[in-house]
Amino acid sequence: MPHDGWHPHDESAPHHHHHHGPPTRRTVLAAAALLPFGSASAQTVDAAQRIAEAANRFLVSLDDGQRRKTLIAFDSGNRLDWHYIPRSRAGLALGELRPDQADAARALFASVLNQRGLELLDGVRLLEGVLREQQGSFRDPARYYVSVFGTPGRFPWGWRFEGHHLSLNVALPAPGHVAVTPFFTGANPATVREGPHRGFRLLGPSEDLARQIMASLTDPQRQAAIIANRSFGEIVASPQRERDLGNPRGVALGEMTGAQRTLIEALMDRFLGTLAADLLAQQEQRVREQGLATFRFAWAGSLTPGEAHYFRVHGPVTLIEHDNTQNGANHVHAVWRDLAADFGHDALADHYRQQKHR
Repeated sequence: MPHDGWHPHDESAPHHHHHHGPPTRRTVLAAAALLPFGSASAQTVDAAQRIAEAANRFLVSLDDGQRRKTLIAFDSGNRLDWHYIPRSRAGLALGELRPDQADAARALFASVLNQRGLELLDGVRLLEGVLREQQGSFRDPARYYVSVFGTPGRFPWGWRFEGHHLSLNVALPAPGHVAVTPFFTGANPATVREGPHRGFRLLGPSEDLARQIMASLTDPQRQAAIIANRSFGEIVASPQRERDLGNPRGVALGEMTGAQRTLIEALMDRFLGTLAADLLAQQEQRVREQGLATFRFAWAGSLTPGEAHYFRVHGPVTLIEHDNTQNGANHVHAVWRDLAADFGHDALADHYRQQKHR
């Protein structure tokens, strides 16, 4: 059963939060009105310090050769060259790490992700192992690469964790700003059909929620939501293709009932709710600032389970996409992007503008 999308249970042990019940929508919107778009907060300052410390602990654990592989200039074109296909990558592969170094890498991932987020990374690599059994050694759960861009703690800097069906891009462009998009995950097979992991559906909960949303719509809402009778065969905002999206299409959240919107928020939480508590709060704030009522939910393709389909939630800058077309609709590509702040672009632009006028 989906919980209320904006109060996910944070599974990361170090944070102790006392919940005095969720704030009402009115108080949330009133608070949002006082904050400039994309504003920095004390939370993100603490997060930046935590992330830098984790990155430095990881780098200190490496030998010189490993460190040379890991460190890449922040303004290198490689930082923006993200992808989720099997290909050769810059950075240091998990397979090259000793156990203590692998622990330090995981602590770096845990500086931005909660327990569910870490399990998502593990699930992608588990499925790579399933593919290895089926297809051979070119599928390799050890070939996921960590890259650190710039110097941790000296703005701008960032890091990436990437391999087949995974790209987590973290940028700290300026004090108080942490970007965690693009964040791509894939699942092939979407449903494991045989072997010890039979029945495992890494990204299944998102599909289930989207189907629940479609089932809840009235006929006019459903007509507005369905933007194509065939799935697209791929996410639309794949690398360097963001412009193909156009304006948000589908049914507007402002035209939905409270119960329908709760389902949409739960769907968004499948993506945003993988973050550490303070970064999640920042992203929820960013969603509210865009005006949730203006977001649109869209579906393409068949509504019959097991057939090719695609769905997305698209706001002024927040985008979530999920496509399940390939391999007989048993192969998912899913992404969360911030079309203004991917790779820290928004704060970076401000930062460079300020440098110019000094």
